[in-house]
Amino acid sequence: MSKSTHNWPVLDFHYLKDTIATVHMWTQMIGKVRLKKSPWINHSWQVTLYVSASGLTTGSITYEDGIFQIDLDLVKHQLHITTSTGGKCTSSLGAATIADFYHNLMDKLKAVGVNVEIYAVPNELETAIPFAENTTPGTYNAEAMHTLWQALVSINNVFTRFRAGFLGKCSPVHFFWGAFDLAVTRFSGRTAPKHPGGAPNMPVEVMQEAYSHEVSSCGFWPGSEAFPQPVFYSYCYPTPDEFAKQEVSPPQAFYSGEMGEFMLTYEVVQQSADPEATLLQFLQSTYDAAARTGNWDKNLECDLQWLKQ
Repeated sequence: MSKSTHNWPVLDFHYLKDTIATVHMWTQMIGKVRLKKSPWINHSWQVTLYVSASGLTTGSITYEDGIFQIDLDLVKHQLHITTSTGGKCTSSLGAATIADFYHNLMDKLKAVGVNVEIYAVPNELETAIPFAENTTPGTYNAEAMHTLWQALVSINNVFTRFRAGFLGKCSPVHFFWGAFDLAVTRFSGRTAPKHPGGAPNMPVEVMQEAYSHEVSSCGFWPGSEAFPQPVFYSYCYPTPDEFAKQEVSPPQAFYSGEMGEFMLTYEVVQQSADPEATLLQFLQSTYDAAARTGNWDKNLECDLQWLKQ
């Protein structure tokens, strides 16, 4: 039996996958609301969700009457919409169809005075069924989603610690609903060659703006049928020829030529004696590989340990 801790639970993709497929569509809808109501921020940072103390949240979104927020509560398994004018709506999360969730979300937003129309078709998926037309029965295993959220909380905290060690431009630790992954990205400050695009159902202009400057990015992805296990990843753009040949740690980390990135399975981290330290090793060593082969400014890194004294 695999060992498990409260902070780093065992994650089984086959147990999670059907619920992930459903919640992925929910996050796409919610993220598209934030996209439509928010001013554009470089690299699409205005579209993301965040790990919260109870699940996933949009954080504050501006609208005509002030601020509103949408939360997926993965403890009580509820959808919450709250406005700064006192509006509140709550509904239960369950195995409804994607179309049902879409109509419920839009009705609830209208009920609290938020008027918004979104591009109601998924992004970054090969098969993009419009939300209103997707009447396939959904799956929602509350225990499975709560377990994945517990893992996201621990991962978020390590990513946040890693983010603090950089003086240059760095993204928040945020959840991208397109690919359903948690990520944090460092920037060298230099412009990058124009990105060729290639993500399904994603305008090339969006990808080119996202990768307009040199990046070293790391993240967590819960897996797919083609790669059926949760995994940490790290890549850089542009990718120097020597990047793939660099030694990184821990020793179980590997470079995927198909994906063009270093990878480390969640299981290796979860089963280690010190998951936080193991994950930090991966994050730091793969960033070092990107910075070394890409000739990044060494002065961009910092040590904030003195702040704790």
